[in-house]
Amino acid sequence: MTAPTYPPPGGDAALRGYAGRYPALRWPQAARVAVSFVLNVEEGAQFALSHGDERNESVHEVKRDLAGAPDLNMTSHFAYGARAGYWRVTNLLHAAGVGLTLNVCGRALEAAPWVGADARERGFEITAHGWRWEAHSGMDEAAERAVIARTLTSIEHHWGERPRGWHTRASASVNTRRLLVEAGVEYDSDSYDDDCPHYVSVAGKPHLVLPYAFDTNDMRFFDSHAFVQAEDFAHYVCAAYDTLWAEGAHAPRMMTIGLHSRIIGRPARIGALRLILDHLRTRDGAWLARRGDIARHWRMHCPPA
Repeated sequence: MTAPTYPPPGGDAALRGYAGRYPALRWPQAARVAVSFVLNVEEGAQFALSHGDERNESVHEVKRDLAGAPDLNMTSHFAYGARAGYWRVTNLLHAAGVGLTLNVCGRALEAAPWVGADARERGFEITAHGWRWEAHSGMDEAAERAVIARTLTSIEHHWGERPRGWHTRASASVNTRRLLVEAGVEYDSDSYDDDCPHYVSVAGKPHLVLPYAFDTNDMRFFDSHAFVQAEDFAHYVCAAYDTLWAEGAHAPRMMTIGLHSRIIGRPARIGALRLILDHLRTRDGAWLARRGDIARHWRMHCPPA
């Protein structure tokens, strides 16, 4: 395999992007911002010696590395997300009429197959988040192809539909996008480079990317502890929305709100979602959409050149 080089192919175009001239596209209901709530379902997919993995997961309310023995503490922490947090988050967002995307690891769905049935019953979209909660950056191509196939098959079995979208934890590999296209995945979120969807060339064909975001993401309660109180997260997300709402008067904008059942689903943090939803209602112009719906609308009204 040829080693990747920097800048990447088409590097100037990749960095130039839309150059401030976004497509003349409008979201449904004349909305200014397509708001994507994404609940990452990873419980059961974390690294654990008790699962036969080579190590234990170390990302917790505090960072902790336990080597040589199963980490029952960590297992219990992740279990909270499935047992309590999932229901607290999904019930709130479903009642608010949010088009919710569940970003699900295949092994998490095998551990909690009821998530697939619940998503089907309540109209949630499921996108693929890998088999385990892991980066793909160092994977051998054949192994990665097998991981992608296994993940897509598991979700199709438990949800009843083949997922149209994909998002890798941490970094994808140099092969991931090509392998996803080969597997029939219609869009991915392995990018953090814009406030709008865009196309990239994969094997000479256009492929749709729906950028994700790490700043409007509840993981920052853990990572760097940028958020402590529920209001911290809510205020940051609302500030991002206000900027995108102003810009959305002239061109389409998209905002992703990344969530985790074991993080935002805690009693002291769930109030952030209520504050965010209240703010979206007071400043009309948000389309609370599943990522698949955003991708479908973009392709229909802004097809690749």
